[in-house]
Amino acid sequence: MGAGHSHAPQGHTDPTPRALAARKRANLILAAILIPLTLLTLVAMALLWPSGSKEGITLASPYAAAPGVTFDTGKIQRVTTGSCMDALQQGQAGTDAAAQQGSQCTFAFTDPDKGGNPVKVVINPDIAKSHGVKAGDNIRYLNLSKVQGAEAQGTPAYVFVDFVRTLPIIFLAVLYAVVVIAVARWRGLRALIGLVGAYGVLVSFMLPGLVEGKPPLLLALVGSTVIMIGVLYFAHGFSARTSTALLGTMFGLAITALLAAWATDAANLAGVGSHDAATLTNISDNISISGIILCGLIISGLGVLNDVTITQSSAVWELWELAPETSARQLFTSAMRIGRDHIASTVYTIAFAYAGAALPVLILVMLYERPLGDALTSAELSEEVIRTLVGSVGLVLAIPVTTLIAVLVVKATGVKALEVPAGGRRYSGSTGAAGWPEDGAGRRPENGSGRWLEDDDVVPAEAFETAPAGRRGRRAAPRD
Repeated sequence: MGAGHSHAPQGHTDPTPRALAARKRANLILAAILIPLTLLTLVAMALLWPSGSKEGITLASPYAAAPGVTFDTGKIQRVTTGSCMDALQQGQAGTDAAAQQGSQCTFAFTDPDKGGNPVKVVINPDIAKSHGVKAGDNIRYLNLSKVQGAEAQGTPAYVFVDFVRTLPIIFLAVLYAVVVIAVARWRGLRALIGLVGAYGVLVSFMLPGLVEGKPPLLLALVGSTVIMIGVLYFAHGFSARTSTALLGTMFGLAITALLAAWATDAANLAGVGSHDAATLTNISDNISISGIILCGLIISGLGVLNDVTITQSSAVWELWELAPETSARQLFTSAMRIGRDHIASTVYTIAFAYAGAALPVLILVMLYERPLGDALTSAELSEEVIRTLVGSVGLVLAIPVTTLIAVLVVKATGVKALEVPAGGRRYSGSTGAAGWPEDGAGRRPENGSGRWLEDDDVVPAEAFETAPAGRRGRRAAPRD
């Protein structure tokens, strides 16, 4: 809820007493529900907060270098192909015969960023075949030239590790921020800052908690709720609209969590088809792969859930502002027409988002030529299918619940509609000492803060409180 505004030539008037009272009443109703829930969530977060200890975790990092080995970066000058034996530190002497029989490899002559002569980096066969490398690419490579005994073992001196993607990612991040701020302005900036805070909760609370074996269902619910509280209020401000959206989001999260917990167990989602899951299983006894999958099912739908609830809440308020005399049933019905369109579009959004992320797996399943039913229930695809279905159910149910909460809140504020007399006109602004001006006279109050309004203007409450009989107009709802 927000205050009504007049369209006086000198700018907006301050919120009227009746508008402030309506806003206060709506916020009190929502605060009575949300404050206990928020406090309960924060207490649960404090109890579940991970210690940060990594005791019992045995992980051989692929980025940990052995003595004498370094990770270097450089820019490729040219790319050639040749015998794989050319990459060995043994040199050319005595290897000509072997080189003739060796397979072909791709080599990138690279200028090290730290300076020095160009080095001959061996490119991994899968990279050379799938993406390839070209002159101008920045790469990260393993420098084995100073490792003792490597020469005797015939180890390549320089081996490709990865591309350096720093500049493209920074460019896209800056472009994204500029576009968001340019279009959404301060609200867009607040949303970006809120996103950083959300990732802070994810990295500092949820991920360490999963590593330490905290209850995944509680961890996901508490962490997701904290994220939504912060993101919604920070991006959209403290208002009845935002609070209504938050209540709807909490309901959607609860439904998603219950379905995810049931589906993870009923469908036996063990993550055995994932290399990363297998790695996590071997590094600690506290890590539960099914728990990680459960947590992921809940987190994955946060963004879309937030989108539909805040949009639906705003739709109810806008409809009510246009026609505050509308009954609760009519208001709910009108808002749900908007909600149904939103449901249809977001179902596609979720399905295609997950399909895009799982595209390599989908191609493999297609090439296996398995029956559709077997493919959808296989270890490779079942997790994505269940993620789509669970997220969609929570999303769809959150829309009517958010709509209902918003309708109940706007109707509970106690603001009544006032009819416009036939042929009457409405007045905005304080009447001041001059009293209510005559219709059509064009005379303003002595303080000069009011004017006659058109039929679609929003009228502050004070106009009705001071208007003489026969001159009272219909008051539209205040705007946030």
